[in-house]
Amino acid sequence: MMQAMRAVISRPGTNTIHTCLALAAGLALRLWMVAAFPDLDGDPQIYGSIARNWFFHGIYGITANGHTRATLIRLPGYPFFLGLCFVLFGKGNYTGALLVQVIADLGTCLLIAALARRLCGARAARWALWLAVLCPFTASYTAAGLTETLELLTIALSFYAFIRLVEEHSPSDPGISARVWGWTLLLALSATYAALLRPDGPLAGLVLYPALLLYGLRNRHSATGVRPGQSIRLLAVCLLITAIPFSLWTIRNWRTFHVFQPLAPRYANEPWQSSDPGWQRWISTVCADFTCTYDIYWNLNGTPLDFGQLPARAFDSPAQKQATRQLFEDYNRTEFLTPELDARFGQLAAQRFHDHPWRYRVELPLLRLADMWLRPRTEMLPVSNRWWRYSDHPQETLFDWAYAGLNLALLVAAIIGLAKRPPYFWIIVAFVAARCALLLTLETPEPRYTLECFPLLLALAGMAFARCPTSRSSSSPARHES
Repeated sequence: MMQAMRAVISRPGTNTIHTCLALAAGLALRLWMVAAFPDLDGDPQIYGSIARNWFFHGIYGITANGHTRATLIRLPGYPFFLGLCFVLFGKGNYTGALLVQVIADLGTCLLIAALARRLCGARAARWALWLAVLCPFTASYTAAGLTETLELLTIALSFYAFIRLVEEHSPSDPGISARVWGWTLLLALSATYAALLRPDGPLAGLVLYPALLLYGLRNRHSATGVRPGQSIRLLAVCLLITAIPFSLWTIRNWRTFHVFQPLAPRYANEPWQSSDPGWQRWISTVCADFTCTYDIYWNLNGTPLDFGQLPARAFDSPAQKQATRQLFEDYNRTEFLTPELDARFGQLAAQRFHDHPWRYRVELPLLRLADMWLRPRTEMLPVSNRWWRYSDHPQETLFDWAYAGLNLALLVAAIIGLAKRPPYFWIIVAFVAARCALLLTLETPEPRYTLECFPLLLALAGMAFARCPTSRSSSSPARHES
C-alpha cells in the first residue's frame, strides 16, 4: 500500500497537492455516504453476529432468538474484519468498521491510480485517481456492512502486487530477490483474503496464479523476465499460503457439520436446510433484472409473495399463469416454502425449460448479465428500483437515468482504455471474462456482482484520457509522463 502511495504522490509528473485534494474529495464523499445512507440491516447483522460470537465467545456461529448455533453460510474473511473492529471500537460498533472501510477504499483509489501509472503513465494515473475517488458506485458500499469494499481493495492489491512482482525481477540474478519474495507474499495474502471474503473471491487468484506460471514459460528463451523455474517456486509459495486457511476452514466444516465445504454454500443454506432446488430453478426462468431479485427472490420465507409483482415473462401460457398464481396463494398461507411447494415450483420450471430451452439457457442469462453491468447503480440509495416508471416518480427516474448514464460513460471510457492494448491486456481480459462467465450461472442478478471489476475498469478509464506508450511489452511498466 505504501508503495502505491509513493507511486502516485512522489513520482515526477504527479503533484502531491493534487493527490491530496483528490483524496480529500474522496474522503468527503465517503463520509457523507456513511452519514446519509448507512446500510446495516440484513447481511451486516449476520456478519456482526458471527463476529461477536467468534471473537467474544469462541464460537463461529449466529445468535437467533437467544440461541447460538455454529454456521458455515459465510466465509470468515469479513467476520474477522468486523471482529477486529469490534475489539478496537467496541462490541457491535459498526460505525468504527465503516470508517475503516472509508480509509480502505481510499487506499483502493491509490492502488487504482498506481495501476494506471504502470499501464499507461502519470497522466492516466491522475485521471484514474479522480475517477476512483469520485466514483459513487464504489463509494456507496463503504456505508454498508458488506464485503464489497474490502473485496475491491484486495483485488486492486492483488493486481498491483502481481505487476510489481513481474517488473521487479532481475534476470541477471540467478536467485530470487527479497523484493520479489515480498511482492509474491503480498500477492498471495491479498488474493487469499479476497477468496476468504466471498465465494467468488478466488477468481483473482485463479487468473493471476496461472498467469505467473505462463510468464515464466513465455520467457524461457528471453533475456528478461521471470524464468520458468523461478515462476514455479513463486507459484508454489502462493498456492501454499492460499491453501492453509482454506484447509483449516474445510476441516472445521467437516468436523462440525460432517460436510465437505471449502467455500460457502451457493444458496447460503446450512447443512440441515434445503437449498430449495425447485424454487431456484423456477426463479431462473423469471428473473432478468435486480427488481425481480428485490421484489420476489429476497421475500421468500417469512414474507408474503406478491403475485402482482411478477413480470410478464413469468408465464408462457394462461395455464402457467394460473398454476403460478395457485402456487403463490398456497405459499402465502404459511409464508414458508415446504418441500411439496418446492417440488411444484420445480415441475413448473422443468416445463418451461422443456418448452423454451434457448430462452432460459441463453437469452435470460445474457439479460441478467446485461442488467448487472448496465442498470442504474442505485441499489444502495433510497430510490425506487423501478427506474423506468417516470410517471410514478419523475425526479427519482431522472436521477436513475443520470446514474445509468454515468455508469455507461465509465464503461465506454474503460473500453477505450482497453483498446489501447496496455501491458497485461490478456490478464485484464481474462479476469473480466471469468467474472462474466461466473455471473452467467446466477439465477438472480445484483449490480454489486460486477463491482469487483471496477478497480481494473477505473484504471482503464483513466487511460482513455492519456496518450500511452507505443510499446506493447507485457512485462515492463509504462513510463510515459505526458
